[in-house]
Amino acid sequence: MFAIKAKSRDESLKLNTLRKGGEIPAVFYGAGKNATSISVGMVEFKKVWRDAGESSAVKITTPEGNIDALIHEVQVDPVTEEPIHVDFLAIDMKKKIRVDVPLVFAGVSNAVKSGIGNLVKVLHEIKIEALPNDLPHDLVVDISKLETLKDQVFVSDIKLPAGVVVIDNPTDVVASVVEQVEEKEEVAAPVDLSAIEVEKKGKKEEEGEPSAEPVAAAAKEEKAEKK
Repeated sequence: MFAIKAKSRDESLKLNTLRKGGEIPAVFYGAGKNATSISVGMVEFKKVWRDAGESSAVKITTPEGNIDALIHEVQVDPVTEEPIHVDFLAIDMKKKIRVDVPLVFAGVSNAVKSGIGNLVKVLHEIKIEALPNDLPHDLVVDISKLETLKDQVFVSDIKLPAGVVVIDNPTDVVASVVEQVEEKEEVAAPVDLSAIEVEKKGKKEEEGEPSAEPVAAAAKEEKAEKK
């Protein structure tokens, strides 16, 4: 089991002061225990978080005794992405618990390798049930069976460690392959030069025609002279 040392935390101490000293403010609760404020070392926690994830049991060593827990929630700084607060969920090692376990995709799909399709990861985690000591860090999804566009990987295809049961629907699709469609470039419609020439020609003819107003005025003057 993964282990981490914790210190009792004085809640009157400013959190930024604690963080500047290389500690992360944290709290544990659950399994009949009252919410208790603690702090854990930044370097030590990041290593445990990386190796245990949020689905493996962690033993927290405190001045009051050991606590079995899961890393339940981690708040991170939006700029540095460093952990700034941790919630530990205390657990009973003798009771089964349900957790979401991340999926790791492995293997080579011939359908993808040949270029006939693209891999689609439908699920990225699944819910399982097991005793804390049997909880896996992650589960491997073998995509090598995806040889055609009709093939799919289902939840039931995932190999589980001993003592682990899947809670999700076994017929749910985990991964599949969709046909790769090439984007066609839009071809501009050819310009009808003859239509342009006719239009220009008609415009010139209109410009060359005498105006009806001068002709009408001349005829009117001629009629007046005869009178």
